[in-house]
Amino acid sequence: MGNSYYTIIILIAALVLWRRTRSFYKPIRGDGRRLLMPLLFMLPGLSLMFNSNVHAPAYEWIVAAVLGIVLSIPLIWTTNYEIRDDNQIYAKKNMGFIVAFLAVIVIRFALRNYLSMVDPETLAALFMLVAFSYILPWRIVSFIKFRKLVQFQKA
Repeated sequence: MGNSYYTIIILIAALVLWRRTRSFYKPIRGDGRRLLMPLLFMLPGLSLMFNSNVHAPAYEWIVAAVLGIVLSIPLIWTTNYEIRDDNQIYAKKNMGFIVAFLAVIVIRFALRNYLSMVDPETLAALFMLVAFSYILPWRIVSFIKFRKLVQFQKA
């Protein structure tokens, strides 16, 4: 595995953390649909799973999906929103999110090294499923938390 892979992942993680820490200080505009946008951006990557060169037994797909769901739990616990004095909704400051996010990245690196004997296309498809499986519940629950706060704010 080349250094370019690690560089790309580190840059993506840094971008996510930078955007997340910026959101601590900027109100979330609109009705919260932007919280669901990463799901749309991931849809093209899901085509990896339908590649004819990907050969994985059903239990590996199930394990990848379950692992993703398990990895979403700390992200869900540490993502919250609050209404501040200016009556705007902000992401709640929580350093636990940063720790949880970095732990997910480290776990993915470790699993990638551990599973190095799997062919690259199958590994990419399985990891895309892991990523989708933790981003999907995390973003949907975040959207629901945000919408509940919007309803509270209107009441």
